[in-house]
Amino acid sequence: MRRTSFSPARQIRRTAVGALAGALALTALAACGTSSSDSGNGDSKPGTGSSDPAAPLDPKTKVDLTIDCMPPAAKAAELKEWKQDVATFNRTYPNVKIVGRSTPGQCEEPPRFTAALKAKSQPDVFYSYFTDLQQVLDNNGAADISAYVTDKSVPALNSIDPAVMGVYKKDGKMYGLPTSNYQMGIMINRKLFQRAGLDPDKPPTTWEEVRTDSQAIAKLGGGVYGYGEYSAENTGGWHFTAAMYSLGGDVVGSDGKAAFDNATGRQVLQQLHDMRWTDRSMSQTQLLKWGDLQKQITADKLGMFLAAPDDIAYMVQQLGAKYENFGMGPIPGGKATLTGGNGYMIKQGSSPDKIKAAIAWLNFKNLSPGKGQFEWARTKADQLPVGVPQPNFFTGDVKAADLKSRTDNATMPVANFAPYLAKPIPGKAEPPKAQEVYKVLDNAMSAVLTNKDADIAKLLSTARTQVDQVLANQ
Repeated sequence: MRRTSFSPARQIRRTAVGALAGALALTALAACGTSSSDSGNGDSKPGTGSSDPAAPLDPKTKVDLTIDCMPPAAKAAELKEWKQDVATFNRTYPNVKIVGRSTPGQCEEPPRFTAALKAKSQPDVFYSYFTDLQQVLDNNGAADISAYVTDKSVPALNSIDPAVMGVYKKDGKMYGLPTSNYQMGIMINRKLFQRAGLDPDKPPTTWEEVRTDSQAIAKLGGGVYGYGEYSAENTGGWHFTAAMYSLGGDVVGSDGKAAFDNATGRQVLQQLHDMRWTDRSMSQTQLLKWGDLQKQITADKLGMFLAAPDDIAYMVQQLGAKYENFGMGPIPGGKATLTGGNGYMIKQGSSPDKIKAAIAWLNFKNLSPGKGQFEWARTKADQLPVGVPQPNFFTGDVKAADLKSRTDNATMPVANFAPYLAKPIPGKAEPPKAQEVYKVLDNAMSAVLTNKDADIAKLLSTARTQVDQVLANQ
């Protein structure tokens, strides 16, 4: 599913940036020496750089680099850090002009992303989600950067989880670099757990426990419910997929066909049906989408729901919640957890020096421990969230050092994430044609949550037929 994290962007293209905010951001950037105009073609100037992909970027290289998803003016602290990073980067590469774009909706709305791809109007370095690779390749949108990505251009390369790096690979070629990742877990309201006599340091680890705990919380009354779920705007299908993975199931099998019309799929929908209609531990208000459950849990009306860690940062920054009121555990079932994230790709047709400059920027901004987005002391000083366990794609000693710095500079009770971190669950990527598949599965999710007499077997059978049609059109 599409997301944007709030210190860096999801998993969801969540909300459109206002046109006014975008315009203000562009004005601010122009004032600090960057630009949001697209003057010139941005190609490297004659006589500079090297055409050898393995050679590092020559600091004398002159090149303009347009990059989207620059923080808007409304996110003053993030925009400040962006400007600082541009200035720091230019100390090493003084002739690389970072041309930041804060295009309203471009990084949040799937239709705009697709339209830009089809029109070939994406910037040189464009933001994408883990599910976007095939769409980008279908539109001949990204350059093959395989030869350019080495432990010389990305020194931490061998410390990045191969599974995360593999997201942007197809047929042995690399088309992008990851900048953030997440894994689904279960978010809980610690206050409601305590009021219901439950231990907030022990979130449920099985779906049976979820149901039991949900009943206990719902008994508090006063419009409080134990468990919440999505069923609209593709988010229902996204969570159905996460639940299937948690039980060891799949949504699309190795044969490229739907793989959820089975006992596991029935178990997922039956539990939701029973919690909604038998236990009545779920709200009567349904057809919910991303943002609705966050508001409910922030208002102390919801006990738990499936989420990624950065939801907590969103709830504090955007909804006025307090960090200490929430915690996370691993996804119930624990067989596998849906993983997703985002990164950047480089436009097809870019010159070698432009590709090198893009990789140099992404390495500095997003892939260097202790720098850019991993400069946790700076993030804390700017009163932005520190302590959320994402991005979390480093391994070994690099991971340990990053987590220590993150913990030392935490602005939230990191102990509340202890159950989530203590039991790592194997990550599993989203299915092919994820958004189209999720849209189909929304129908099954919404049906069991709004119709007491929903025929689960028929819902799954119908969804299987429709998903197979979607997959056949790849």
